[in-house]
Amino acid sequence: MNPQAKLIFTISLLLGTAITISSNHWIMAWAGLEINTLAILPLISKSHHPRAIEAATKYFLVQATASTLLLFSSMTNAWYTGQWDITQLTHPISCLILTSAIAMKLGLVPFHFWFPEVLQGAPLMTGLLLATVMKFPPITLFFLTSHSLNPTLLTCMAILSAALGGWMGLNQTQIRKILAFSSIAHLGWMTIIISFDPKLTLLNFYIYSLMTAATFLALNSIKALKLTTLMTTWTKTPSLNAMLFLTLLSLAGLPPLTGFLPKWLIIQELTKQSMAPAATVISLLSLLGLFFYLRLAYCTTITLPPHTTNHMKQWHTNKPTHITIAILTTLSTMLLPISPLIYPLS
Repeated sequence: MNPQAKLIFTISLLLGTAITISSNHWIMAWAGLEINTLAILPLISKSHHPRAIEAATKYFLVQATASTLLLFSSMTNAWYTGQWDITQLTHPISCLILTSAIAMKLGLVPFHFWFPEVLQGAPLMTGLLLATVMKFPPITLFFLTSHSLNPTLLTCMAILSAALGGWMGLNQTQIRKILAFSSIAHLGWMTIIISFDPKLTLLNFYIYSLMTAATFLALNSIKALKLTTLMTTWTKTPSLNAMLFLTLLSLAGLPPLTGFLPKWLIIQELTKQSMAPAATVISLLSLLGLFFYLRLAYCTTITLPPHTTNHMKQWHTNKPTHITIAILTTLSTMLLPISPLIYPLS
């Protein structure tokens, strides 16, 4: 892709995100989401592969539907209450339609079917944008309207997301699909707490974005897209593979790594809100995710390729690993000890 075109699309992405997260009016928030959608489409389809074109088409249709629902929700609320302010969403039907629209934007169950397919068709770096940057504006809208939304509905969607995200990722061999189902499961954790402590949702999102960015950048550096490719990468970059191993365990939420921090705080808050059964169920469902993270980690560092035919070992590359990966993997594994400082900052 032409560097000037790529620069324009990247600036448009940042602009759309900035407009949505800083707006008080529904029309401005909708316009920011539309700019975001139109800016990411060329980045998804830039390889001109049929799979990429299919992914871009699916993404466009789903996001257009979600934007329409969001606009319809805000117009219904304005019709009944005269308010266009995002925080003044009070009409119950508007709240229900908005929940559906944002769930569709994020890929929450039962609107999750598009996300694994789109991530599988997109390049790794575009996949990183889809899993992190593109989820920030809808999460912000969730944050601003959290006091109006139905906690029971959100809890049900969250538990279903954690269950399906873990269960459907078990049998995958494509790394991008595994990370897509991982994203759906993490969204379940963010959604279950948003009615009770919205700041905790944002903290979870920031830490998830940090760990996902470290994972995607490491995978992009070693050019791994399938589990079978991942099995041979230890010969090329052993130190990076070791850090990827720890980052994956952090994504799984194992103590004493960074990924344990949001899970710990969410379980604590749910227990305070007399929702111990929900906390127990979502904790048990995270074990499904732990299985496929462990499988990824096992393939990354511990296994040899499972066949006896001779194959060429990959040479060590002289290209230095980018400093960004080093910083992100360090943050993805070592933030837990300073958690008393991080939570008040959020």
